[in-house]
Amino acid sequence: MKWWKNQKLYLKIFIGVIVGVILGFAFGPKVAFLKPIGDIFIRLLQMLIVPLTFLSIASGIAKLKDIKMLGSIGGKILLFYVFSTLLATITGVVTALLINPGKGEKGLLDNGEAVEQEKFSFIDNIVQWFPSNVFQSMSETNMLQIIIFAVFIGVTMVLLGDKVKKIRELVHEGADLMIKLAEIIIGFAPYGIMALIANIVGTLGVEMLIEVGRYVLSTFIGFIIILLFIYPILLKGLGKTNPLFFYKQISPAMLVACSTTSSSATLPASMEVSKKGLKIPETIYGFTLPLGATINMNGLASTLGVIAVFAANLYGIPITLNMILQVAFLGVVLAIGCAGVKGADVVAASLLISTLGLPLTLIPIIAAVSPLVDMGNTVVNITGDLAGTQIVHQRNSSLSAGEYETMTLAERDEEIS
Repeated sequence: MKWWKNQKLYLKIFIGVIVGVILGFAFGPKVAFLKPIGDIFIRLLQMLIVPLTFLSIASGIAKLKDIKMLGSIGGKILLFYVFSTLLATITGVVTALLINPGKGEKGLLDNGEAVEQEKFSFIDNIVQWFPSNVFQSMSETNMLQIIIFAVFIGVTMVLLGDKVKKIRELVHEGADLMIKLAEIIIGFAPYGIMALIANIVGTLGVEMLIEVGRYVLSTFIGFIIILLFIYPILLKGLGKTNPLFFYKQISPAMLVACSTTSSSATLPASMEVSKKGLKIPETIYGFTLPLGATINMNGLASTLGVIAVFAANLYGIPITLNMILQVAFLGVVLAIGCAGVKGADVVAASLLISTLGLPLTLIPIIAAVSPLVDMGNTVVNITGDLAGTQIVHQRNSSLSAGEYETMTLAERDEEIS
């Protein structure tokens, strides 16, 4: 036990993954008795999502010196998120075109009936980002609306300055409280992850994977291209960061993402590695990471690109340049508007396929392998969040992380003022 307590979190998580795989193969479906442990861990993480997101964003903005600094950080991170999501969607489409999943599988979905093409309104989608009742948004875990509200609160605190000094201190202390609670819950990650991995390995059907093997292969090749080529190029070129150093520091969060398959549930771990591994000030990661966990879904965008080609091949639909451009646009919009929680990929896939005017009979197949594909989805998603945060930190930080982290709350407020 003493040896175990002295080990770093990433090593504990890795051991938990290995034990989970062994238990899954050894007990098969019977390993489901461990599922409640994983479910409890997931629920604890979900418990953090709303208060941690709201307080972190509001606190992060309130710590900025002025609105100009908010524009600098916010503008750069939004540009990175949109650009990287577009690159991810194109990567998924190109990868699928090379491997052609579903090509020659005639008769697989003969019973499907085409649906009328849904009208997708970009303007209506934007309108839905703004809350009419913030308490309803919180109860429904509508993260985009919560983020918009938190941004308004943070900006208003910056504008009012010392007039709301006590409220600002309360928000800062609330954010510190939630981050500490997140650290405590993350301490249980090795056990929760072990149970989740064991259940996945023990219950996932092999026949489903064989049936859509090339689809799964296409998605994972897309993930590898993004992780090994696109992110390193962006980190090196824009963030002046060694990709090997970056991946070493964020590996615990990547393992949590792989096991929880939820960007939102991984948020506490992402904040932890940003603070202790990458040494990024809270004033940056407290804003960029909660935002990224909600709108930056590069893994999902890549998968949607693969799904579009997969569906077109299955139904014999010609893949034209116009279709590719439409998929690229939908990939960005759907990925931005999709919640970072379990099952969100199936919902996004349904809207994508119906918007393209294709039958929805493919959805059960996508849902069947979603637990496997979603592991890669989430790893790519949170890695993109952290890459963007690191790039913004390198290009914007005027205060070293070490100096910032050693400041007291009062000193931070004084520095900002």
